[in-house]
Amino acid sequence: MYSVFIADDELIIRQGLKCIIDWEALGFEITGEAANGYDALNYIITNSPDLVLIDIRMPKMPGLEAVEAARKNGFKGKVIILSGYTDFKYAQAAIKNGVDYYLTKPLEEDELTETLIEIKKQLGKEELSQNTLSQYRDRAKGMILLDILANKIDVDNINVKDINLIADKYQVVIYENYSRHSTSLQYRFSDLLKVTNESNSSYDNIKIGKNEVILLKGTFTLNKFQEFLEHYSRELKPQQNSPLDSLFIAYGREVNSLEDIHISYQEALKLLQRRFFCEDKQHTIGFEQLPKPSSQSGYCLSPDVLNEYCDRLSGYIQASKRNQVAETLHELEHNLYNSDSGIPRIKLFLTDLYLSIKEKISHLYHSSDIAFPGNAEIIDYINSRYYLYEIMLYFTEQFDMIIRTIGNPSSEGVMDDIIHYIEHNYMDNIKLETIAPLFGYNSSYLGKIFNKKAGEGFNVFVDKVRIRHSKEFLLNSNLKVYEISEKVGYKNVDYFHTKFKKYVNMSPAEFRKKNKKEA
Repeated sequence: MYSVFIADDELIIRQGLKCIIDWEALGFEITGEAANGYDALNYIITNSPDLVLIDIRMPKMPGLEAVEAARKNGFKGKVIILSGYTDFKYAQAAIKNGVDYYLTKPLEEDELTETLIEIKKQLGKEELSQNTLSQYRDRAKGMILLDILANKIDVDNINVKDINLIADKYQVVIYENYSRHSTSLQYRFSDLLKVTNESNSSYDNIKIGKNEVILLKGTFTLNKFQEFLEHYSRELKPQQNSPLDSLFIAYGREVNSLEDIHISYQEALKLLQRRFFCEDKQHTIGFEQLPKPSSQSGYCLSPDVLNEYCDRLSGYIQASKRNQVAETLHELEHNLYNSDSGIPRIKLFLTDLYLSIKEKISHLYHSSDIAFPGNAEIIDYINSRYYLYEIMLYFTEQFDMIIRTIGNPSSEGVMDDIIHYIEHNYMDNIKLETIAPLFGYNSSYLGKIFNKKAGEGFNVFVDKVRIRHSKEFLLNSNLKVYEISEKVGYKNVDYFHTKFKKYVNMSPAEFRKKNKKEA
């Protein structure tokens, strides 16, 4: 339906125009009316109807002046002037002011009907032409965006204003379903950021292969994205039906020029491909989590490296050293994270490692009834995992099963192992839920045992270990407080301050100053 606005100072004329024609049958809908030229002009500028019928003589502002002013304000709709005058000079003035049709009163039903049919044809052609032009423009812009992301275009040759790419900052985001089994995305990016995106002013989106790629534009939009990340990172786990419950997001760094957008895109793409290294229930991964160039020292998954890990892990398993098994797996996970090997190569390495350990333990303990899975089952399980942590948890469970089969460590020994592990890994994100599987318990049961044996809760114990080590850093180094906070496992320096004051009754700075003064 095309929208119609009627302006005439006589109510009976306006009502007559509504009744004389079956507007709906002709494809039109009357959406407003006015009794004077001033109100008519305001309505036209605000609502931009497809067709305006306006009387040439109106209170406050003549019809022709209202039309002229509307045209100057960008109104592009069709206009029919209604007049009781047949003088040619009025028709000339109407044409000059952008009027499409000039009809004299009293109106003939057939004449008005024919005029409306002609106007509908014109509107249809213009709409089709505009849609075609818009499609060509969108397609051209899509190709330009592809070339910018791939760094295959000289941006100096682009009219960035014409395709709305002018901004002070840019950032590339790629997102996909969190669930590998879901096929449709439930959220629009504008809804997530709570921004309007009229004429793609806030961001552009393009699909590359199976990836939904977003180019964020401008400080305001980038800040909104950061607020979005911070809001959901404060949740230990995304709430049910929240956006992050169904999305996985990878984002590159902020850049200040079109020439560098490809850097942000390549980082986001690489991060998406490295989703294999994410933790359980991790829904976002950013450029900060890419391995540092210095850490990629050409770590190679060679046969010698395989044999080394096989010997170490087999030895720890035979000695019932769960803590050393856990630390070795943690070290292996770190090395794999910083390896430049692809995911298929890493999975092959881990498969060979498990099969080598299985062969060695089976040979040494051939009389023990060890419930090893079959080789085909092991290969299939490792190859079908989406995440490295799933494979490491599988290794932990399998190695613990072997230890329980070939030995029988007491719970006292396990507690000693757990405390030893905490003392050596307090700088990492240690949680009871991640510690428990390493030592063969579920988190609830281990929490009760730990509280009983240690006399305090797991989190309190970890905090005290971290605070003890932070004191050593404060007294024996010149590290800044925020650096010490990171070294002892507190990523948020304000949270470190809170914990330190809780256990020491003074701030880290006060502790350092007081003890150095006494010394």
